[in-house]
Amino acid sequence: MTPVKRNAEEQGGPAPQRLQTYEADEIIVTFDPNVCIHSGVCVRGLPDVFDVSRKRWIRPELESADLVAAQIERCPSGALQYVRKVRTG
Repeated sequence: MTPVKRNAEEQGGPAPQRLQTYEADEIIVTFDPNVCIHSGVCVRGLPDVFDVSRKRWIRPELESADLVAAQIERCPSGALQYVRKVRTG
């Protein structure tokens, strides 16, 4: 019997990349590089927050959580997602 190849690496393709998480006081942003189509919508919409020239390329703390969330909702591939933090107190 031939073993079943279960992932891209076993099938000769590139290994999947890890989900990236970036956290600010009011929002958590995730980026899935395996889903991204590199449209640039995020970079053009909020260049201070989304800057691919930085190692930590997403900095959600640089704008309001509302603006960051609105920009993420424009992501055509869904590679960017967010969760709003619940304020306590």
